[in-house]
Amino acid sequence: MSEAVNISDAHKARLQAAGLRPTRQRLMVCGYLFDGKDKHFTAEDLFRELSRKDGGDSLSLATIYNTLKGFTEAGLLSTLSVDSGKLYYDTNTSHHYHIYDAGGRLLSDLEVQAMEIKGLPDVPEGQEIDRIDVIIRTKPRD
Repeated sequence: MSEAVNISDAHKARLQAAGLRPTRQRLMVCGYLFDGKDKHFTAEDLFRELSRKDGGDSLSLATIYNTLKGFTEAGLLSTLSVDSGKLYYDTNTSHHYHIYDAGGRLLSDLEVQAMEIKGLPDVPEGQEIDRIDVIIRTKPRD
């Protein structure tokens, strides 16, 4: 028997506070993503995981994509383009950096305090730096 996703009143409240209607599909995704542990994943990763947990027939991949788009637009998730054509989602929306293990396709957090960035370029007039995204890519040694 597969393990079910935990859905609570806190998940309903999180969606409502973000301006999202707590549909069954959104609650399933929210219950899995916001369980107290930061997660990095692709839409396909999430689809496989939720299919495993809930029997495989509860959410389509299109529903996962639509739900993730809504969560991102509402500020519940951030996105990172790591590989060409591969978009990763992050449940940690605070300012932080990442390490990407290309061999294992694993994305991990790196705290902002662990790095120092110097010598930023001038930005165009009327603009300001909003954030700096850093992804350190690693690979197995030859």
